[in-house]
Amino acid sequence: MTRQLHLNLFIQSRGHHEASWRHPGASPLPLTDIDYYGGLARQAEAGLFDSIFLADTLAMLDTVAQAPSSWLEPITALGALAAMTRRIGLIATASTTYTEPYNLARQFASLDHISRGRVGWNIVTTWLAPAARNFGTIGLVDHAGRYERGEEFMEVVKGLWDSWADDAVLDDRTAGRYARGERIRAIDHAGPHYRVAGPLNMPRGPQGRPVFVQAGSSETGRRFAARHAEAVFTAQMEKKTAQDFYADLKRLAVAEGRAPERILILPGLSPVIGGTETEARRIAQELNDLTDPEVGRKRLSGRFGGHDFSHLPLDRPLRPEDFPDPGTVQAARSRTEVIVGLVKRETPTLRQLLAYLAGARGHYTTAGTPEQIADLIADWFADGAADGFNLMPPVLPSMLDAFIAEVIPLLQRRGLFRTAYEGETLRDHFGLERPGDGFAATARPAAAADD
Repeated sequence: MTRQLHLNLFIQSRGHHEASWRHPGASPLPLTDIDYYGGLARQAEAGLFDSIFLADTLAMLDTVAQAPSSWLEPITALGALAAMTRRIGLIATASTTYTEPYNLARQFASLDHISRGRVGWNIVTTWLAPAARNFGTIGLVDHAGRYERGEEFMEVVKGLWDSWADDAVLDDRTAGRYARGERIRAIDHAGPHYRVAGPLNMPRGPQGRPVFVQAGSSETGRRFAARHAEAVFTAQMEKKTAQDFYADLKRLAVAEGRAPERILILPGLSPVIGGTETEARRIAQELNDLTDPEVGRKRLSGRFGGHDFSHLPLDRPLRPEDFPDPGTVQAARSRTEVIVGLVKRETPTLRQLLAYLAGARGHYTTAGTPEQIADLIADWFADGAADGFNLMPPVLPSMLDAFIAEVIPLLQRRGLFRTAYEGETLRDHFGLERPGDGFAATARPAAAADD
């Protein structure tokens, strides 16, 4: 079968451009209205996307007066979206820093049952001072410490999701046996950060466990992804860096004993689409004209762990020394490396940098015709830069409408994208195997043998 690309829809605010909420092409619905998310999810399902994704922020941003930065809690929202859709995968962010492993395992196992096997977990390790204050943490866990805790967290939740054998449930009403106790086991985990007895208090989900998604691109994040991730959302500002990231992560996965095709790499793509290139550029300029540079300055500060950029003039070319060394940043280190790399290559002014980041926060942004967008996708896909894309429409729903109506048919005609769903679960869509439960295989006894 010809290799086909994967498409995830990243739903955030009224689009991924910082000023999308003000644009006439944006939805009029409140960001707390589940019908807004349901409409987009059903739209993506009609477009045959593999999945949708909801991110999360664990604190109120200080730009809320000028731009929306709060919406529905994603795990709760996925429960509703599971009932509003039938085939599309459903991915949500949850933090290993501010969630207990047992609670998270229960929530995602429940979602996998509710959705009949369509759930994925975007694994994040959180560093955000306001989040620490919200969760009662004294001090902040540094970058290395977050990943150390994350590794133990993964050990615990994997054990919990595998604590029931696939054949543990009998549901034999005649014999009065619901489950085979010998096919359910405790995990009795005792580590430096967590003590969890287990087992989980519900049977194994249709997918065994949720699909693991991860977005860290730092050296530590890449090694974490190579061990655990089945799909990786990454921010790449140019094709060459995307190719380097793709080759490196596949190499690291092989070093961990994994088949490289079992880890899908999906760079973020935020395309402004117009009937002509001129029209697309006009729409992009409309969005940039609606931005507030001071909002961008505050968000840039947040990217660099609260660093003060207020002294920098908007129209002087930037230098790498205007920024903290990314190696010293305890926040989202991979994104700071992307930003400093852009400054080294292109020496933009602060105004230009903020306009670029307003588009999609360091992901690849472009403006063009449907044919140009399809060409870009096909080129990256064929040339070792991507297994598909994390689509981040700059305005929702208008730019998603354009992508589904104009770009997807071009990809289908080239044989690069499905024309129908062939499976039922997110693992089916991604071409991933269902993990085994770790129990020795045994035949299910007949009811009479249980009497």
